[in-house]
Amino acid sequence: MPRKTASRRALTPRSGAKSSPRRSGVSDPRRTSNRPPTNLPEHAAPATTIPADSTLDPFEQFYARGLTDGLPVVPPTRERVQAAIEASGRSADELIALVPPNFGRATVEKIAINAVMAGCRPEYLPVVIAAVEAVCDDKFDLHGVSATTNAPAPLVIVNGPIRHALDINCGAGLFGPGWRANATIGRALRLVCVNIGGAIPGVVSMSTFAHPGRYTYCIGEREEVSPWESLAVEHGFAPTDDTVALLAADAPLTIFDQRSRTAPDLCATIAASMAVLEHHKMTHWGDTLLVLSPEHATIIAGDGWRKADVRRFLFERLQRPVCELVPGRNGGDGLPEHVLRKFADPDHDQTLIPKFRAPEHIKIIVAGGSAGRFSAVVAGWSFSKGSNLVMRRIR
Repeated sequence: MPRKTASRRALTPRSGAKSSPRRSGVSDPRRTSNRPPTNLPEHAAPATTIPADSTLDPFEQFYARGLTDGLPVVPPTRERVQAAIEASGRSADELIALVPPNFGRATVEKIAINAVMAGCRPEYLPVVIAAVEAVCDDKFDLHGVSATTNAPAPLVIVNGPIRHALDINCGAGLFGPGWRANATIGRALRLVCVNIGGAIPGVVSMSTFAHPGRYTYCIGEREEVSPWESLAVEHGFAPTDDTVALLAADAPLTIFDQRSRTAPDLCATIAASMAVLEHHKMTHWGDTLLVLSPEHATIIAGDGWRKADVRRFLFERLQRPVCELVPGRNGGDGLPEHVLRKFADPDHDQTLIPKFRAPEHIKIIVAGGSAGRFSAVVAGWSFSKGSNLVMRRIR
């Protein structure tokens, strides 16, 4: 590997700690495990540069210091980071947020470093910055999302003209690979959460399973084919505004319905699929995303239904009587004891309890490919007092 000059030294997102120990006369790092480092002290940070005389591959150094997601990263040279900062139009030392759980200082420069490492083009940085602002809002509860044993990951949903300017995928395969903007914007946010916020897998982030969205999770709404107003417009933004919405989200669950030709029939299928989110007796759930394919949206809108009609149908359909929600009856889980105490005879009570706290918690967008009668539902991490969808305008 060629020697690096001082002007080409790579930056890292944190500073203030010693570099990884090396054995005398040995070029490989002492750490040989395939697991990420888990012994960094609280608030510790790796060295700020790769030594100019190092013969070790830069990826191996970043990985040994716990700065990657397990995949190779782009070395964040000063030139690359500066180009990203300039594209943002903001000062390098501007503080954007304190990132939970360690409340690390996410300046524009530190966010830019992580964005470069993720493979972002400079013009993507404003989207990443807006996403960082959103996840650090108290309503999102990034501390809880980062530490829970559940599986949520921050899902970035982009609205506005910037989708086209950055070539953000809103169509076929939008949850999958193939688009640099989607892949690297979502990945940059994840690296910020780990490298600045301290959400280290297996140390702070203790999810039982997690899911692939913790590598990267970013989509756009396909506004041009939607029969309704966009998610952003529903939340008070103008159609010309560029925005991000952040949802603490599980993996998408595909909904298959090839034969329904009316709104009630199709929404009945969707309701049955949504009934099992988290578990079939879960109640009073919060923000959850329903992603309707263009074909399914056309069927529903063809019957004159608006988004509000879909929400109302699903909310009313997804209610079950107390007697079916008693723990130990058709499943060990169910209503908690403090709720059951409100009913004199819960084993026979027919009072309906809703799956969602209110219809407004069912967020709806239109996205995906034009061919194929599929939709998807993305459950939020939104139990009582859990995470809420947060939106920010992209500057």
